[in-house]
Amino acid sequence: MPLIARAPRRRPLTAHRVPSLLLGHALCALALVALALPADAARSQPRRHKASTVRHDREPDKVTYGRREDVMRFAAELAEQQGLPREWLEAALAQARYLPAVARLIMPPPAGTAKSWAAYRARFVERERVQAGAAFWAQHQAWLEAAEQRFGVPPEIIIGILGVETYYGRLTGSFRVLDALATLSFDFPSGRKDRSAFFRSELAAYLQLAQREGFAPESVKGSYAGAIGLGQFMPGSILKYALDFDGNGHVDMAGSPADVIGSIAHYLAEHGWRAGLPTHFDIQPPVDTAERAQLLAADILPSFTAGQMAERGAQLAEAAHQHEGLLALVELQNGAAAPSYVAGTQNFYAVTRYNWSSYYALAVIELGQVIGATRAAAAAR
Repeated sequence: MPLIARAPRRRPLTAHRVPSLLLGHALCALALVALALPADAARSQPRRHKASTVRHDREPDKVTYGRREDVMRFAAELAEQQGLPREWLEAALAQARYLPAVARLIMPPPAGTAKSWAAYRARFVERERVQAGAAFWAQHQAWLEAAEQRFGVPPEIIIGILGVETYYGRLTGSFRVLDALATLSFDFPSGRKDRSAFFRSELAAYLQLAQREGFAPESVKGSYAGAIGLGQFMPGSILKYALDFDGNGHVDMAGSPADVIGSIAHYLAEHGWRAGLPTHFDIQPPVDTAERAQLLAADILPSFTAGQMAERGAQLAEAAHQHEGLLALVELQNGAAAPSYVAGTQNFYAVTRYNWSSYYALAVIELGQVIGATRAAAAAR
């Protein structure tokens, strides 16, 4: 199925024509995983209506965005900056509705919620998802191989991302993207850091995408954060990184597995993926808490050589000592049990740019590895 019901075609959207917008994926794309920590897009904001509390789903719709001065001012600014028809923008935004569920879901988990890598992994690395991933791989093997040849990203990583993000297209979201982005742009809930600037940039990108591809802005559904399609790209990332990988003249991130596969590989390559490099190595952290704290201070950013880690008391796998690049000591908590650790490479860090969470990245990697092993075992039989 195509991404949306199409009106008569306007100019095709291709990777060679799209402007660069604020990166919000991954990792926000990331909106799917509560552990993700997406970056804020900070800029000054005009005075706007502020929702002090989250409304209840059963309450009547009290927000008519078409009558809001701040929303119409946004339309005027966007029309001037991007050359989009102002009347079309105003009419599109008038279709948007406040969604109480979106305002609730964007809130962080309650304070004191324990993280557990073992529980998180079990959500994704499970039999049915592995079987679905193996079937998807078999069906789209040619596109996966083409993406690896062009960008150096192996099928296991792309398959892992698609499995964690949307269960291979089964869970792409049920919220109208226009409503979700308008809610988070103009009525971002209090109680957490204000990210309305970021979501306004994504709403602007979404309206640009709708105008160029010729679809009705209210017609597309996605996640509560506005992520779209099998790979859960935010609109800004679609404009900047999505590819017409199947060569049919337009980008379809919901209905074309080829476009999704190529776009994910392109996204990772643009964020530092290096062909042939492992994602991580086994490691035992230093016993000394002060030495361990020094290694953990850099978080998931590779900052130490294997030798520097060893000098601080870490025990690394032999393969890690042959690695010439930098590494990061990645800690994954397991509730009351002992944490798990890996030594992440630049490629581990690249996966976290898709969704800014080490738990997410390792789940993607291990799901892909298990699916790859399942395929190999089946072939051997």
